[in-house]
Amino acid sequence: MGTIVMSGTVVLVILGFGNHVYWLAAVAVLFLYVQYGRGSSAPSGGAGGGATGGSAPADYRSYRERRDTQAKWERRYRRERPFEARRQAREKAN
Repeated sequence: MGTIVMSGTVVLVILGFGNHVYWLAAVAVLFLYVQYGRGSSAPSGGAGGGATGGSAPADYRSYRERRDTQAKWERRYRRERPFEARRQAREKAN
């Protein structure tokens, strides 16, 4: 994936000598790749071979941390706003 993005960026930069909009497109492609591409493709690839690699426990650990933090905030909300929490539970049940 990285080689495709890099080669596409090089092509856009070369085309950018004639039209500067292509340089902006190259910057946008690089930004999107750094922001979204590397993180989503790293766990599936690599030397470990996907789920059997060393990144799966870290992903699960981060999931557990997010879930526990969310549960903590929900408990705090119910404790600090009991009437609102009961009203929302009634609405959810109906």
